[in-house]
Amino acid sequence: MESYRNASKHIVVLSFPFGTHAVPLLNFVRQLSDACPHTMFSFLSTQQSNNSTFPKNLDKIKSFNVWDGLPKGYTFRGNPHEPVDYFLKAVPRNFMKAIDVVVFETGKPIDFLITDAFYAFGADIADELNIPWVALWTASPRALFVHVNSDIIRHYVGINGPKHKPLHFLPHFSSIRVADLPNGLTSGDIDAPMPALLYKMGVSLSRAAAVATNSYEDLDNTVVNMLKLRFSTFLNVGPFNLVSVSSSTVDDSHGTLDWMSKHEAASVVYISFGSVITPPPHELHALCEALEECEFPYLWSLRGSPEKQLPLGFLERTSSEGKIVPWAPQQKILEHPSVGVFVSHGGWNSVLESINGCVPMICRPFFGDQQLNTRTVEVVWGFGLGLEGGTLTKGAKKALKLILCSQEGKKMREKIRVQKELACKAVKPNGSSNENFKTLVKLVSNTYHQVSG
Repeated sequence: MESYRNASKHIVVLSFPFGTHAVPLLNFVRQLSDACPHTMFSFLSTQQSNNSTFPKNLDKIKSFNVWDGLPKGYTFRGNPHEPVDYFLKAVPRNFMKAIDVVVFETGKPIDFLITDAFYAFGADIADELNIPWVALWTASPRALFVHVNSDIIRHYVGINGPKHKPLHFLPHFSSIRVADLPNGLTSGDIDAPMPALLYKMGVSLSRAAAVATNSYEDLDNTVVNMLKLRFSTFLNVGPFNLVSVSSSTVDDSHGTLDWMSKHEAASVVYISFGSVITPPPHELHALCEALEECEFPYLWSLRGSPEKQLPLGFLERTSSEGKIVPWAPQQKILEHPSVGVFVSHGGWNSVLESINGCVPMICRPFFGDQQLNTRTVEVVWGFGLGLEGGTLTKGAKKALKLILCSQEGKKMREKIRVQKELACKAVKPNGSSNENFKTLVKLVSNTYHQVSG
């Protein structure tokens, strides 16, 4: 604990330990740590999340575990929402208890609070400790905008109303439909733990000293400008995949990059649906059928046993053009010139990595902001496609051919290339994200146990 004794400032960070939330937050904190000398960061998350995301030997960042809320003897039965609901029943008490432990163990009072933006209770903790609070939104500005406008949206479209209705009452949202909104905002059980958490966030987030987001000004500029009117300080400081601290060595134990190098430019279909959900069997079979008929080379990052999940004989019939691995270095793969299309769940990190690699997307969304991302990628930014009916069918063949073989696909590549240039410009010295990050560093560095404003 000597490093805490020598630090002039102590910042506590509260992580959301599910999906891909903890990694962007930790990358964000690592950047702040590099920019803020004599500052210690205490990073609070569940043991499982810390074990899987927290690297060893971080100089000024120490991990602390919070209770995950799971009952004794709990066994995961395959529903990814269940552990989340248990955890949400335990917050904020588990975090407050852990904060007391951190202060006791380190002997250092807390000067500043950083949380995942999901945590509206960050405002109450900051008020109680009389310190500033910064919230990090790890998804798109457009997704944040719909959550902070939940009441307006519900007023106009109701709950569980027509899905096809466009959100024409929100500026620059006329191409977005009710069906594209995250579940729980206007459909499903709006009082379930996750929708309730996000609703509270939309109400309380304006109490933050600053809201930072993993995006850049030019990707959704009109929405960003509307958010700047909602918050005292709204800062795009991403994309983190272009600015984050990363290891120089890449784990490619399955030889994916060597395999990619044997294929022509923009010819390979890369498939990954993220770390949480795998499409149901009939959709996997439909995708396999499309791949087999198109005969495009494909690289598939697939959790579990391919032999058990994919159609009988598929692996043998496509062995010359396909490669299936349990894990792949996604960012490096998307940067490889051989990739022509990314078949994805449409998560925000995947969208940013697609932009970085200049690879058009085909999205099969499952939950959260993924449907909104899919619609935005297709009709607002124009560098990808959704699927008819929102699921994988034999029609996936048409989408693959459109992106890999048509003029429309070439236009998508041009559009995404422009976004890559804008993203790179944003993180360069004097770029918008770089300047926004400097603003954030000043806010963190100049505050000593005193709430700004």
